[in-house]
Amino acid sequence: MIKFFDNNIPNGRYCMDNFMQKPKILVAGATGYLGHYVVQEFKKRNYWVRVLLRKAQQKERFKDIDVDEFYVGEVTKPETLMDVAKDIDWVFTSIGITRQKDGLTYMDVDYQGNLNLLQEALKAKVSRFQYISAIHADKMREVKILDAKEKFVDELKASAIDYSVIRPNGFFSDMLDFMKMAKGGRVYLFGDGMYKLNPIHGADLADFCVSALENRVQEVEVGGPDILTQKEIGILALEAMAKPIKITLLPDGLRKCVIWALRTFTNPKIYGPYEFFLSATAQDHVATTHGNYHLKDFFSEEAKKLSDA
Repeated sequence: MIKFFDNNIPNGRYCMDNFMQKPKILVAGATGYLGHYVVQEFKKRNYWVRVLLRKAQQKERFKDIDVDEFYVGEVTKPETLMDVAKDIDWVFTSIGITRQKDGLTYMDVDYQGNLNLLQEALKAKVSRFQYISAIHADKMREVKILDAKEKFVDELKASAIDYSVIRPNGFFSDMLDFMKMAKGGRVYLFGDGMYKLNPIHGADLADFCVSALENRVQEVEVGGPDILTQKEIGILALEAMAKPIKITLLPDGLRKCVIWALRTFTNPKIYGPYEFFLSATAQDHVATTHGNYHLKDFFSEEAKKLSDA
């Protein structure tokens, strides 16, 4: 069953006069780290926004945002997506899972779920479709989660739609693993810890994504303003937690052995997240720099939360 929820904002109706000249947006993946920021960014720029939710009660997560309309449906169940893109001009999706659970695989969600959404967009004659993959995903297709994402990218590029594929570096939220290690007093890294990356804050990435849609950017990798080595990130985390600088470097051969063992003795449901993390740490991930949020400041804020926990 299709369920629409009008947010009843002041002066809000389906086609408000001051929105007539702007495209109407569908945001999928809005309850995730990036998606929430993307909804905020679209509304800040005065777009009309419909948010796709899996459950009606998730509407409560948007109390701080004047969302124009909510649609309840599940991307893995195409029968629940009927007309989700009706009257929509642009679609944004960051739909994906890190851990395979509830019987759903990366192919079920990252690939087929987004493909179901794309098919609805094509049916509704949506003019522009943006998808969030991951940095270097197109070069690391041996990793299960990245292969599922890039299989969808293949479908998107082959479709008759103006597409945008954004491949962001690690999110600031992904860097919390460093903070958790730092809280214990020691950071563990594989190799020499000198691989570089420039993780990005959700707000900065949302700003980039919306601008990319507006400017018809087809495909790009993007990261935050600070390019750091893994060792430098470890030091920032330890400093934020007011801990002595203790970093243990583990042989890279151990990382390879762990990946082999996981792939050999477990199934993708178990090893998927570890395969992704261990593969990603073995190379540089440096992308176009963007934004104003700095990892050091983020760590300082998170350190207060962890200290109170």
